[in-house]
Amino acid sequence: MPNASRIQAYADTMARLHRDFPDDVEVAIYHALALVATASRTDTTFAQQKRAVAILDPLFARYPEHPGLAHYVIHSTDSPRLAPLGVSAARRYARIAPAAPHAQHMPSHIFVRLGLWGEAVASNLRSYDVGVSYARRAGLPGATGEELHALDYAVYAYLQSGRDSAARAAVARGQRLGVPPGEGSLVKAYNGSAMAARVPLERGDWAAAAALPLPDAETGVTPALIRFARAVGGARSGRPDAARAEVAALDAIASSLMAAGETYWSRVVAIKRDAAGAWVRFAAGDTAGALALATAAADSEEVTDKHPVTPGELLPARELLADMLLAAGRYGEARAGYLATLAREPGRARSVYGAARAADLAGNREAARAGYRDYLKLMARADGGRPELAIARAAR
Repeated sequence: MPNASRIQAYADTMARLHRDFPDDVEVAIYHALALVATASRTDTTFAQQKRAVAILDPLFARYPEHPGLAHYVIHSTDSPRLAPLGVSAARRYARIAPAAPHAQHMPSHIFVRLGLWGEAVASNLRSYDVGVSYARRAGLPGATGEELHALDYAVYAYLQSGRDSAARAAVARGQRLGVPPGEGSLVKAYNGSAMAARVPLERGDWAAAAALPLPDAETGVTPALIRFARAVGGARSGRPDAARAEVAALDAIASSLMAAGETYWSRVVAIKRDAAGAWVRFAAGDTAGALALATAAADSEEVTDKHPVTPGELLPARELLADMLLAAGRYGEARAGYLATLAREPGRARSVYGAARAADLAGNREAARAGYRDYLKLMARADGGRPELAIARAAR
């Protein structure tokens, strides 16, 4: 029986048990968790997650020290629209289970959704430290994939606040970790590759992104991360032929995932293929075709919820579309694209700056100055010498 069918059968069973035993707390908890597990990743109403929250929240109020309840409230609210409902559970969970690495990490799922970068960093550094300590006490031959997971979330948060040196140090720390083969395979592969790709992409260092080392293997979703970074980097640094080859590789990965029955990951990779392919078209002078493809990618990504393995896509497709509109001189549309990105992902540094820059170039000085001030506030601890900082400081 396919895994999805087994999960649905389990969810149906838990629904029946909850109907028959409505006062059983543990049955209610697992029924809610099953609702989250079987929710469609393309349902932007989050109907099942809302049903889960309606079950879990009253129980958490009754049992505030129950670690499972805190954990599952966070999973139920790990979406742009529901994240504010998970803040209380997020801030309480780490105190409930201080020696559990995952309990220290999970609050950051909510902090990232809300752009609370300082709390996201602190949460994941605690998770990393507790995880490493546990591995040593247990006599494990290395770390587990969970430490890479925490570091990737930390890297993402560091980069949104301009702490580029800390982000690079975290990437280097992750690369030194000895994670045994098969230990947290998806987490190990995905987060290890993602954090390395994030640094040049978030900084707009397109040449560095294009020069990222090729992945060791071409199986699963992980190779698509590096291929995407190389494609966008190549297209935006004057290497269109190399970028075109990376887009072809992304297409092959999407097809292989679909053939393997991995429909969600195939969709994710196809979005990346189209977002990168749009920049190849733009570099070739096909502005209309590029914008059409970039728009399709952005629209598709907005109805495809992110997987919990990642704090965020390497670069949001809507943000990449806004970049293209800005480069095409369509400043009003670019600003709208950046603001739409921020509505889903508050506090993303590139979009905060992009919205201000688009307003500036459109002659809307008041909006530009306000946006630049927001960007500089976000970048209060920045140390990476990003060129955007000089522009923002000169215009505020």
